Amino acid sequence: MEELRNKYIEAIAAAADEAALEELRVQAVGKKGEVSLKMRELGKMTPEERQEAGPALNALKNEINSALAARKVSLADAALEERLKTEWLDVTLPGRARRQGTIHPVSQVMEEVTAIFADMGFAVAEGPQIETDWYNFDALNIPGHHPARAEMDTFYTHRAEGDNRPPHVLRTHTSPVQIRTMEKTGAPIRIICPGRVYRADYDQTHTPMFHQVEGLALGKDISMANLKWVLEEFFSAFFGTHVETRFRASHFPFTEPSAEVDIQCSWEGGTVKVGEGDDWLEVLGSGMVHPKVLEAGGIDPNEYQGFAFGMGIDRLAMLKYGIPDLRAFFDSDLRWLRHYGFASLDQPTLHGGLSR
Repeated sequence: MEELRNKYIEAIAAAADEAALEELRVQAVGKKGEVSLKMRELGKMTPEERQEAGPALNALKNEINSALAARKVSLADAALEERLKTEWLDVTLPGRARRQGTIHPVSQVMEEVTAIFADMGFAVAEGPQIETDWYNFDALNIPGHHPARAEMDTFYTHRAEGDNRPPHVLRTHTSPVQIRTMEKTGAPIRIICPGRVYRADYDQTHTPMFHQVEGLALGKDISMANLKWVLEEFFSAFFGTHVETRFRASHFPFTEPSAEVDIQCSWEGGTVKVGEGDDWLEVLGSGMVHPKVLEAGGIDPNEYQGFAFGMGIDRLAMLKYGIPDLRAFFDSDLRWLRHYGFASLDQPTLHGGLSR
């Protein structure tokens, strides 16, 4: 046993790699290894011989296993040392920056608009983007011969031959949401209706799909004076400076009287600055809700009246953040998004600031 011990302890110490170490383990303490065969011979010995040889063989087996384990650790340490000599990391270098996503300007402005009107008591109402002809046109007092109902201006959904259901359209404004809300809740009402709308138009200031927000306030003593106050408060909060407004008489089928609203601005070097100067920029249409629209929504026009307005969210974003081309909103250009985007966790509030 002393010869076996010297043989394997020396061989284990000289093993150059884990493969040689595994081969020695099999030769020594494997099922057919020399030490294992010696232990099988214990059965042929006398009790006195077994009492002496048994503990000695167990001690030899344990010593060889311990030597194998120690050599394995030693080989692993040596391999790691060699690897560290060739592979190294400068922990003083700054870490790689991880790019974070940003909020799209349209989403940011929609949140800003919602925060301002929420402070004035307006709730948010939503509706389907595919509407019936009745909700999109008829209920809003838009006659059948109106140009907006032509297929060159409005996207109509395809109907199979023999389908007699009323025509459906991709909504051209969010006004149908006002009708649906009137039907559902009745008066009084104070809501805004932000969302996507669709029109057949495409140039630097128009796209086939864009975003709008419309407002509706109904009560027993609401007037144009309330409309003017609401809009002036909104623009002043949105642009962060006092903004004068100008109302010009106009005509819309769903309001009477109707007015287009201009905001005070100046033009310097091709840049619009809102809230200063002597120029005016038209931004929205508004007016007192037409009695026929109230009737379509199930509200008695002899008891209630109110105002409505609508403006483009994309255009507001262009004015506030100096974005020159509306089409860039939908190009998915990462460079553009990183430049004009907003921090994802920076939620706009009136007390904390609408934007950073």
